[in-house]
Amino acid sequence: MVVIIPESITVHLGAPSEDAPNVTVPFIDYIKNVASGEIYPTWPEAAIRANIYAQITFALNRIYNEWYPSQGYDFDITSVTQYDQTYSPDREIFANISAIVDEIFNSYVVLEGSVAPYFTAYCNGTTTVCAGLSQWGTVELAEQGLGALDILKYYYGSNIELVEDAPTGENLPSFPGFNIEMGSISEEVHIIQRQLNRIRENFPAIPVISEEDGIFDAETEAAVMAFQEIFDLPVTGIIDRATWYSIKRRYVAVKRLCELISEGLTISEAQRIFPAVLQEGDTSSGVRALQYFLAFIAYFDNNIPQISITGTFDANTANAVRQFQSQQGLTVDGVVDRVDWQELLNTYNSILADLPSEYQEYASLIYPGYFLTSGEESPDVITLQNAINRIAATDSSVPTLEVTGIYDEATENAVRTLQWQSGLPVNGAVGPILWQTIMDRSVGESSAAGA
Repeated sequence: MVVIIPESITVHLGAPSEDAPNVTVPFIDYIKNVASGEIYPTWPEAAIRANIYAQITFALNRIYNEWYPSQGYDFDITSVTQYDQTYSPDREIFANISAIVDEIFNSYVVLEGSVAPYFTAYCNGTTTVCAGLSQWGTVELAEQGLGALDILKYYYGSNIELVEDAPTGENLPSFPGFNIEMGSISEEVHIIQRQLNRIRENFPAIPVISEEDGIFDAETEAAVMAFQEIFDLPVTGIIDRATWYSIKRRYVAVKRLCELISEGLTISEAQRIFPAVLQEGDTSSGVRALQYFLAFIAYFDNNIPQISITGTFDANTANAVRQFQSQQGLTVDGVVDRVDWQELLNTYNSILADLPSEYQEYASLIYPGYFLTSGEESPDVITLQNAINRIAATDSSVPTLEVTGIYDEATENAVRTLQWQSGLPVNGAVGPILWQTIMDRSVGESSAAGA
């Protein structure tokens, strides 16, 4: 797992709080500019390479940790050496430096076993001295015959290594652009759960989240509310942009990801549990959920072709996705990313809110548009509990529930049983496929019982 090298970077031409313009430039051009302003083209090549590696990694550390966005700024890095690296829009670029950057711009420094770009602090080593790399010192080391990586290890320690040929891509903010709350199931929830549990080691008033499973349940909500209270945010239990970046800022701080003595970020800590996208050829419960939403929307919109719910992302599903993307003004590529998912849910919920009168009597049987999880209290839970009880009347392996409208432990246990019976992931949360399965079974078994 490697970090994506951004196609561009936004530079603030001044100190962080200074009223100065921002410029967005290609990342490779930014590195050429910084290197041409901070080192000399006449230096030994090993020294030049070591410095450029440090400059690339420093910038990636700022971007990866969203150092400035998490403080409310609208840029990735400043042009002031007191805070970051020098950058001047009109600077001359040296030919040999440009050629080296072209070769290594997608390489960066990490701690062994870590995936996060290391905080490669440095200074010139003459007018300013720091605990990191000395730029003029690299010249002496290169003249002694040390290579670029050996020079970096001299300053940053023997436990660093280079990631080379990392992929490039768009520099996207980590906040998904919409609030995350009870009933959400996503990679973003998983990220928040992991980060809150780590922050809790330093702030034990935050309750533990026992399962980092990407399911926003009552336990996760309690941890979010405790965090919000500790750090003087509105205590809503909802992760909006302010809460998201406040959590990230504290996580970066406790992990010391922007310091020379960084704790690092292991592959397992950065591992996704949900795919970044769904695309043709995929087979999963996530694809079944996608097909459910598309089929529902297609029932009320003749422009979207009807598809079968099979769990396999086939050509028909890809075609339906492209038709939906075209109608919604999204990128028409047949691939479902988080933006497509949110638009799909928005469209589904919009149809549900304006359901034609002839369908109103069935409204309670239709999936309510969010995952039902532990701690939920709503009329939808009453509908779920009643449906489970109709199944339990003819299936002794499913427990009968007290109908309270509260998604309690007994309800969760019954849901897990039904998930196991249906061959679905056993996570105790009710999504669109399980909801429909339960409603279909409850109606069918209720009719059989009355026959």
